[in-house]
Amino acid sequence: MPIFCEASARPETHYQFVAGGLSGFLEVVCFHPLDVVRSRLQLQGPRSVRGEVLYRGPLHAMAIIYRQEGLTAFWKGIVPPVCVETPKRGAKFMMYEVFKPYFYFGAPQPTPLTHAMAGTLAGTLESFVVNPFEVVKIIQQANRLERLSTLSVVRSIIKHDGWGLEGLYRGITALMARNAVFHFGFFGFYNAIKDWVPISQNSRSELLQKVTIAGFASCLAGVMSFTLDMAKCRIQGPQPVKGEVKYRWAIATIRTTYREEGFRALFKGLSSMLMKVVPGGAMLLVSYEYIYEFLKTTDF
Repeated sequence: MPIFCEASARPETHYQFVAGGLSGFLEVVCFHPLDVVRSRLQLQGPRSVRGEVLYRGPLHAMAIIYRQEGLTAFWKGIVPPVCVETPKRGAKFMMYEVFKPYFYFGAPQPTPLTHAMAGTLAGTLESFVVNPFEVVKIIQQANRLERLSTLSVVRSIIKHDGWGLEGLYRGITALMARNAVFHFGFFGFYNAIKDWVPISQNSRSELLQKVTIAGFASCLAGVMSFTLDMAKCRIQGPQPVKGEVKYRWAIATIRTTYREEGFRALFKGLSSMLMKVVPGGAMLLVSYEYIYEFLKTTDF
C-alpha cells in the first residue's frame, strides 16, 4: 500500500502518528553525527571575523571533531531532536493527510501540486513546535570545549534572551521558510516521480524503487532549501561577536554572508547535509511504511 494514501482511504491517525514518530526517532539516532558536522561547517565565518577556519570539509571536520572531542561529540545536541522528532513526525504525517483534500484544485485525484502544498503547510506549522529545540540543539553542537546539558542551555537562553524572537524563537521565520521550501520539494518531487515511474511488481524492486525516489526527492529538496538552512543556523547559533547580534533575519543573513564570504559560503555544509538528508529521507519513508503496515496488521 502506498505511503501517501488517497484522501478517500486515509489511514487511521493514531497508527500514522506512531509510525511517523518511530521512523523519525530512528532517523535522528542514525544520522545525528552528520547534523553536527553540518552545523559546525555552517557556523564557520570568514577568517577575518571568526579567526582561523578549522574545518575544510565534512571528512576533515569528522576527523578533527573525533580527535579533539571524542566519539561522543558526534551526538552533541541529540536530546532536543529526540524529544521533538517523535511527536513532530507523527503530527506532520497526520497534518499532511488532513490538508491534502483542500489542495485538489478541482482535480478528481491528488496531483503532485496537491502533495507539495499539503506538505508545505504541514512543514510550516511544525516550525512553531520545533524552533526552540533547534535553537538549543545548535548551541550545543557549536560548543567545542564541553558537553553542555540540554537543561542548562534552556535555562541560559530563557534567562538572558527570554522566550521570544531574541530567545527560544529566534530564527522562526527562517525555519518556516526553510521548512516550506523543503517540504514543497520533497512531497512534490516524490509523488511526481512516483507517478511517472512504472510501479514494479517485484517486492524487492519496489522497495529499491521507493528508496531511490525518496532519496532523490530529498536531495533536490535539500539543495533548494539549503541557503535558508544556512541562514537559520547562523541566526540560531552563537553570534560571531559576543554581545552583538550580527545575524537576525534570513534575507539579511544571506546578503551579509554573500558580501563577506562569497557565493560558496551560502552552501557551506551542503555535502554533509546531503549525506544525512538523502539516506535519511529514504529511511524515513521506508521505515514509516513498514511500521505503519505492521501496526495495521497487528491487533493491539
